[in-house]
Amino acid sequence: MKRHRWQTGLWAAALIMILALIAVGCSGDASGEEGEVAGDPLANLTEEAKACVECHATETPGIAADWDASVHAQEAVSCVDCHEVAADSPLAIPDIEGHEDVTIAVASLVQPNTCAECHEDQVAEFNASGHYRAALQIEPKAGLQALKFVHEGQNHPEVSGASDETGCVQCHGTRLEVENGRPTAATYPSAGIGTIWPDGSVGNCAVCHTRHSFEMAEARKPEACASCHLGPDHPDIEIYKDTKHGQIYDTEGDEWTWDSPSGEWEPGDYRAPTCATCHMSGIGDLETTHNISERLYWNLWAPRSEVRNVQDPMSGLNGDGPAGRALMEQVCSECHSGDHTEKYFSSGDDAVQLYNESYYDPAIAMKTELADKGLLKENPWADEFQILYYHLWHHEGRRARQGAMMGGPDYAHWHGFFELQQDLYRMQDIYNLRLETGEIES
Repeated sequence: MKRHRWQTGLWAAALIMILALIAVGCSGDASGEEGEVAGDPLANLTEEAKACVECHATETPGIAADWDASVHAQEAVSCVDCHEVAADSPLAIPDIEGHEDVTIAVASLVQPNTCAECHEDQVAEFNASGHYRAALQIEPKAGLQALKFVHEGQNHPEVSGASDETGCVQCHGTRLEVENGRPTAATYPSAGIGTIWPDGSVGNCAVCHTRHSFEMAEARKPEACASCHLGPDHPDIEIYKDTKHGQIYDTEGDEWTWDSPSGEWEPGDYRAPTCATCHMSGIGDLETTHNISERLYWNLWAPRSEVRNVQDPMSGLNGDGPAGRALMEQVCSECHSGDHTEKYFSSGDDAVQLYNESYYDPAIAMKTELADKGLLKENPWADEFQILYYHLWHHEGRRARQGAMMGGPDYAHWHGFFELQQDLYRMQDIYNLRLETGEIES
């Protein structure tokens, strides 16, 4: 049974006093052997690794400074440990200018399989999660390709992919292409969580634990999720800031303890949860997880929400909904009563049912009938009905559902159901007019 930090406080204080008394009676230089600097990050590195750090301290001081302050440095995990690759790796850089003395094959980029050599459990959990399918779900599909290159890119002969390169792939990721050991401009730099690498591995650990500090504390803060989970279609960071949890974080988050060991970051270190607390962190009897789908009940991003019931990371219904709800209830129980938690989820479930049955079902029924009668434009992005349909599920519908389940009232109501009813009424007007006239209005 895990013990809360505050429960161990008195024991810890007593132990510290005992150790302090022992230390008073001890003699010796706390810095170690004469001439040795305590905590020197270079002390346990190979000569080759030291050369990397010393050179980069001059050439790219930001990188060296981040590494110097990291747990990797403390554990003597060097540049070589992460960047060395097999000589025949497609990521191996054949000729590095100014590095003619380097005798090993190195890559500028680090694949998830390399991280897995030390972080095997975390990578395995990620591979079972919804994050795993982020890039794979946007690999070539006719409708999506048309949206990005034909409509957004306007079939430009040279730069039709610009919106994709600077937008979609920066969150979803893409299949990394390599030429002469270096990634192509069309696929890099990509901050996408679902980047697909030459060795077949998927993911991008640096999205949440940014290079080269890879701080756990950084990934625990809601800002780590905010660069992707925002905007009109999934405003999760805005919803979080609309909640009491987010208000407490904004008020006093700077004073919280963010660097507790993995599995020991619990209430007492903070007064309100962040994204990581609910979806990933070890809390109470729960273990930490990098499977962000594990504690979820509904699929809230789909056109129509269904309970998760498939153990397949490539499925939008990945997870075990009832089991996920039970896990999330355990998270809530660390700060809330069972009655509060039960009724909170009951209200959220009602909102999802309302969206499914009173908004999505009528909308898709109208769209299907108009399609069967040839009353939809071939270009969906020039058709008001089809644009409204897309906004209904992809924008307003997601906001209503996510706002309801995450405790963001403004997004559940004004940015959600209020706008949903406007979408639906306008769709009904267009639907009725097209059926009456048998024509698509200009």
